[in-house]
Amino acid sequence: MLESQLKMRAHELGFELVGVAPATPADGFDRLRDWLDRGCAGEMAYMERTAEARKDPSSILANVRSVIMVGMSYATNEGSSNAGRGLPVSESSSIPFPAQIARYARGPDYHTILWRKLDQLLEWLQQQLPDCQGRSVVDTAPLLERGFARRAGLGWFGKNTMLINKRHGSYLYLGALLVDVELKTDSPHYSSHCGTCTACLDACPTQAFTAPGWLDARRCISYLTIELRTPIPEELRARVGSWAFGCDICQEVCPWNSKVESEFAAVDPLELLGLSEEGFRQRFRGTAITRTKRRGLLRNAAIVLGNVADKTALPALRQAAKDPEPLVQEAASWAIARILERCRQSNDPDIDFQVAKTPANF
Repeated sequence: MLESQLKMRAHELGFELVGVAPATPADGFDRLRDWLDRGCAGEMAYMERTAEARKDPSSILANVRSVIMVGMSYATNEGSSNAGRGLPVSESSSIPFPAQIARYARGPDYHTILWRKLDQLLEWLQQQLPDCQGRSVVDTAPLLERGFARRAGLGWFGKNTMLINKRHGSYLYLGALLVDVELKTDSPHYSSHCGTCTACLDACPTQAFTAPGWLDARRCISYLTIELRTPIPEELRARVGSWAFGCDICQEVCPWNSKVESEFAAVDPLELLGLSEEGFRQRFRGTAITRTKRRGLLRNAAIVLGNVADKTALPALRQAAKDPEPLVQEAASWAIARILERCRQSNDPDIDFQVAKTPANF
């Protein structure tokens, strides 16, 4: 059967999960519309702009008949040899104030990897069906990927909104191959296996989940450190903790990820503050971290150092407070003030507070 051979080829390409869904209107569109109307998307204006297009996969491929959904695990540094690893991170013990990077962003940009493999899968399908036309989709096209993944039987929606698979948990890159041929579809996975567990909801430092399955992105650490282009709200900065890019907390505590070894891959926020535009491009070229741009990552590094509140970070922060980017200046100034306040509370003898608070030394 063609579908069985297709799945075998997908597994050969490195996809742990593969299923086929009918290319009918998206199941979750009304829920998306409600989420947008509540303002939960924050500054992600592109979500509103592309909302109507997400209603039906035909907005991506005019004559689409089937949606082939795939999943690739990024659960461990070694385990996902499919995705590879390339981000220059270090063991936290070698960094004075380690800042964390979300698992999905620790290797080469997954978009490129999945696109290449999906295109190879399309080429294989076209060898079987020469008239077949298709398009590979990874995040950037207006498709409700998780909804179609559930429809294709890949997993269910957890209370943290992530797609969860019984065998592979939720550390999954998702991709789709839209094709204009009708394939035999898989059974949807509409049942949930979260039970009464609320570990993900309880663990969120910013209380971003307003209810099971409802995420207010405006409070999510991943949104705050990646999508938000303006200053992080002051009332949430301390809760960002040591995250410089993204957050894995709601996945780390999920029982379905219990077999995944805990990891702490770190970057040095002091080093980040010293990066020029060219240095940023050189360091993070080919990774998902470029999404924040230099100004966003340096803002996040300053917030991490403010949360650490160690006075040895003051020289780097004072230099960052003179950065050409206002976003970096503001975050560095906040961090300096936070460190000085902690020093004041502890009556630190090494700090002359009258001098420290003057504009020239701030």
